[in-house]
Amino acid sequence: MPFWKKSFSKRTAVYFPQAIVQGKPVETETIAKDLAKISTVSNSDVQAVLGDIAGVMHTRMSQGKSVHIKGLGYFRYVLDTKGVKDLKDFNFEKQVQAVHVQFIPERSKQSNGSYTRALVDSDQLEWIELSSDTKDQDPAQGGDSDGDQDENPLG
Repeated sequence: MPFWKKSFSKRTAVYFPQAIVQGKPVETETIAKDLAKISTVSNSDVQAVLGDIAGVMHTRMSQGKSVHIKGLGYFRYVLDTKGVKDLKDFNFEKQVQAVHVQFIPERSKQSNGSYTRALVDSDQLEWIELSSDTKDQDPAQGGDSDGDQDENPLG
């Protein structure tokens, strides 16, 4: 069950729901063990493949490709940039502020015409509300959120 809390943005002066991570991340070794249990592949083989996937994805994306992992979704590089008013001031290196990896969950069309997305099928998620002073424990987000958000992370 995923968790959420009420957060406040000082910049926009609005309250919004914020997804919260609790506890330590599930590490590659645990994912490998889980995958080995439901397949004919050994735990060590799964760990070896998962250990190499980042480098292989980087190689393909650095060739200008997106990477599609069936059942999971698509990965690609995107740029965080700043613009210039005059074309003579255009300078790729100066305008690119950051490179990010964009993930788009795979989606499939249902018989009723609606879509379901890998990992985020909301009909199967039961969200649990936490106190608004709960800290986000996601190390990818700095491990600690003080609730003072600059923007709504949900869009």
